[in-house]
Amino acid sequence: MTIRMRTTQAAACCLACVAGALVLAACGNGSSVSSAVVTGDAWVKSAASNPVAVSPMPGTPDASASTQISFLGDAGTSVSGVRVLGSRSGAHSGVLRGYSTGTGESFLPRHPFTPGERVTVTARVSTQTGSGLARTTFTVARPYSPSSKRFPTNPGDARAIQHYSSAPTLTPSTVRITTPAKPGAAPGDLFMAPYQGKGTPGPMIVDQAGNLVWFHPLPAGKDATNFQVQQLDGKPVLTWWQGRILQVGFGQGENVIYDTAYKQVGVVRAGNGYHADLHEIQITPQGTAWIDAFAPIRMNLASVHGLSNGILTDSIVQEIDIKTGLVMWEWHALGHVPVSESNNAVPKSSYPWDYVHVNSIDPGPTGQEGGAGSSQLGDVLLSARNTWAVYDVDIHSGGVRWRLGGRRSSFKLGPGTRFYWQHDAQFQPGGLISLFDNGADPPKERQSRGLLIDANTSTHTAALVKQLTNPAKTLLATSQGNTLGLPGGNWLMGYGGLPNFTEYSSSGGVLLDGTLGKNVQSFRTYLSPWSGRAPGAPAVVARSGVAGTLTVSVSWNGATEVASWRVLAGSAPGALSPVASAPKVGFQTTIAAPTVGPYVQVQALDGAGAVIGTSAAVKG
Repeated sequence: MTIRMRTTQAAACCLACVAGALVLAACGNGSSVSSAVVTGDAWVKSAASNPVAVSPMPGTPDASASTQISFLGDAGTSVSGVRVLGSRSGAHSGVLRGYSTGTGESFLPRHPFTPGERVTVTARVSTQTGSGLARTTFTVARPYSPSSKRFPTNPGDARAIQHYSSAPTLTPSTVRITTPAKPGAAPGDLFMAPYQGKGTPGPMIVDQAGNLVWFHPLPAGKDATNFQVQQLDGKPVLTWWQGRILQVGFGQGENVIYDTAYKQVGVVRAGNGYHADLHEIQITPQGTAWIDAFAPIRMNLASVHGLSNGILTDSIVQEIDIKTGLVMWEWHALGHVPVSESNNAVPKSSYPWDYVHVNSIDPGPTGQEGGAGSSQLGDVLLSARNTWAVYDVDIHSGGVRWRLGGRRSSFKLGPGTRFYWQHDAQFQPGGLISLFDNGADPPKERQSRGLLIDANTSTHTAALVKQLTNPAKTLLATSQGNTLGLPGGNWLMGYGGLPNFTEYSSSGGVLLDGTLGKNVQSFRTYLSPWSGRAPGAPAVVARSGVAGTLTVSVSWNGATEVASWRVLAGSAPGALSPVASAPKVGFQTTIAAPTVGPYVQVQALDGAGAVIGTSAAVKG
C-alpha cells in the first residue's frame, strides 16, 4: 500500500482508488482539504485485515458528520479502547452501546464531525477467537439538501377508485382481475401499496379475485412502498416503507412494522442522520433489518464532464438492529463502485447525479449466519439500476466479490442474460439469481422480463435459466417492479411503474393477471398467505329498502376469519333479535333484512358459526 498525504484546493477533487478502480471522493467548496491518494486495493485490504467489520469502512469518501462507528462481528464480540480523531475536529469522546444480537457494539460520538475532514479510528476488539486492533479511516461528506418537492402525481382515472358506504374513508385504487386464478396458482393474498393516479395511497391487501381485504390510508403528502409479510421473532408481521417520494428520484421516510392485529409494533429508521429510502426493508431471523438510504453530496464532477461544483447522489446500505436502532453495518456505493460504471448521463446543471441507484438488498445464505445476519464470511446482493449491474458484496470488507452485468461484469454473459435498469435482484436456491429486467428507461428492450440466471463463479459464465414475459401484452415498465419466487415453482411479477401484475407457472404460462387503476403504481407486488385479526368492530350502515325492508351494508377492514354475517334488529339497542343472515361477499356485504324496528346490529361469524365481532347498533 502506498499513501501520499497532500493538501489541495477545494476545486480539485480527492481521488481514492478502491479495489483497483478510481472513485471520485467528496470535495470542498472554497477551503483547503487534507486528503489521501491510495493506490491499489489498499482500502479493501485494510478492511479485510480488521478482526470485525468496521463502519464507516476504510476509505469511505462521504461518511455522515453524525455517523456512529460500528463494530460488527460474530456472537460474543466486544469493543474497548476506542480512539477517534478528526483532522479538524480533534479527538472525540463518546459511548459504546451493544447490539441486541450480542455481535458487536457501536461507538456514538458526543459531537459531530466536520464536513470535509478525515477521521481515523482505532479500537480493541475481542471475539470468540481472540482479540485484535480494528482500524478505519474515512472522509466526512459535504452534504447537499435536495428540494423537498414531491414527485408529480399522474392524473389517473376518477372511476378507478373503490368506494364503500360502510367505510367511506377507504378509497384505494381499484384492482381488476383480467385473468382469474387458474388451477396451480399459488394460494394467498396480494400485497400492494398503490400510489399515483387517483385514489388514496397506502398499503393494501386484496384476495385473488381482486376483493379488498385491508387498506391503511396514508395522510396527504405520504406514499407507501414495499408492503409485504415478513417474520419477526418467529411471528408474521406486515412491513412497509412510508414517507415522501421526492422529485429527485428517491424517498425520505421510515419503515414500519405491524402485527397480525394491524397494530404498529416497530419502526425502522435509517441511522447516522440519513432518511430511510423507499427501496428496501428486509428483516432477518436475528431481528435486524437491511435498508437503504440516498445521500446527495457536493462533488467536483468535472472529470466526468459535469460541473466542478456538482452534486452526486450516493446509495447507502445499512443493517439496523431493530430493538436498539443502532447501525450495525454501513456501506457506501461511492467507496466501492467507480463512477465510470454509471450508465446515467451526468447532468449539466446542479441537478443531483444519481450515478448508481441501489434498489434492492438481499443478504446471502452466509450473510444470515453468525447470529446477526452478518457473519464475517457473509455477503449481500445489491442491485444498482443505473449501472445495469448486480453486485455481490463482502460484508466483512465491503469489497465487491463479483459483478453480474454492467460495464465490468465478472461473468461472460450468455444469450438473454444482459439486462438494463433492473430491479429486485434476489438469491434463489441452487445459487441462481432472479431479477426484474425493466429494459427501459430509455428503452433497450421491447418488454420487461423476469429473469432467472445461473451466475457460475467457477467458470465465470452467466447462463439464462428462465425468462418470463406476458404473452398477451407488451409491458415495458420504465421503473420499479419485482420478480417473486413462489411455492411450487411459480413466479409473481409486479410491473412497478405500470399498474399490471402477473403470476406465471414454472413453464411461463399465465396463472393470474390483473391491473390497478390507470397510471397507478405499486413499487413491488407480493403474494402470501395472511390471517389478520381486525381491531375494533364491524362497520355497518342501514337504509330503507323496498316494501318494508332495510338494506344493511357491513364491512370489517382487515378481518380474514369472517365467513358470514348475521343481522339483528329491534325497537331498541337492547332488544334485538336475528332477522337475516348472509355469507360474506367481498369487502362489503349488502343484506336485505325485514324492518322489525328502527335499530340494526350485525354480528360477524367465523366458519364454525361463532361470533367473532359485533357492530354498534345503528338506526336504519
